Amino acid sequence: MFSVLSYGRLVARAVLGGLSQTDPRAGGSGGGDYGLVTAGCGFGKDFRKGLLKKGACYGDDACFVARHRSADVLGVADGVGGWRDYGVDPSQFSGTLMRTCERLVKEGRFVPSNPIGILTTSYCELLQNKVPLLGSSTACIVVLDRTSHRLHTANLGDSGFLVVRGGEVVHRSDEQQHYFNTPFQLSIAPPEAEGVVLSDSPDAADSTSFDVQLGDIILTATDGLFDNMPDYMILQELKKLKNSNYESIQQTARSIAEQAHELAYDPNYMSPFAQFACDNGLNVRGGKPDDITVLLSIVAEYTD
Repeated sequence: MFSVLSYGRLVARAVLGGLSQTDPRAGGSGGGDYGLVTAGCGFGKDFRKGLLKKGACYGDDACFVARHRSADVLGVADGVGGWRDYGVDPSQFSGTLMRTCERLVKEGRFVPSNPIGILTTSYCELLQNKVPLLGSSTACIVVLDRTSHRLHTANLGDSGFLVVRGGEVVHRSDEQQHYFNTPFQLSIAPPEAEGVVLSDSPDAADSTSFDVQLGDIILTATDGLFDNMPDYMILQELKKLKNSNYESIQQTARSIAEQAHELAYDPNYMSPFAQFACDNGLNVRGGKPDDITVLLSIVAEYTD
């Protein structure tokens, strides 16, 4: 079972694969505010059992999309499944982290140019809970500043994003791994396990800022996508996105998530994950069964 999310109330005047009248490259002023038209889709790894988490969660993955007058903000997180061996639901940590980020944005308690600050404040709130919330998660936060037209990002671990313009990847996040299949992660461990459980600071997140243009496509996802679909496959699917209305974006997001999910269970497919494993001396073939979360966004002219 898959689930589709849609967000946004933008007048999407961006023209995919071309120029709009408000694009500076087309000779217009380009001085209006920008926003994101976003749709999401995902699969929980255990979907065959008919299980779908409540809210914007797919298995142990979680995501959010939030709007503030100064910026559009979205994020994805991947709960570390190993906690299940200790009786801890991994989705609780990732889900709470993303819901806290969403609330901070809606309350205006953030600076668009500092997405690491959103992650830091959210993580600190989790640390201060009266009832300890145990778990670990990767996280990726993407912020579009409406007026400056700049995208600010923070990525901790192996979730991430791509920015596609003219059919080519023009920006992408850098994956952070301590060693093979062990990404950077935020963690809260019981006192007896502190110093033993892997835990990184939000400040360790890779942070970038760059200008975006009308019609840019931003794909933000957990590793369940990137471990199963190389860039060229993702770009092939994005070519099917002919306009920036919600239905088209939803359909493309769903198509990408579905293909990644199918490949994840193909034992004969040499997935990016399997190739990475081979590069690390492991004899692995096939896809990587995993939770998959995809948020697909288009930069468009914003109107209230």
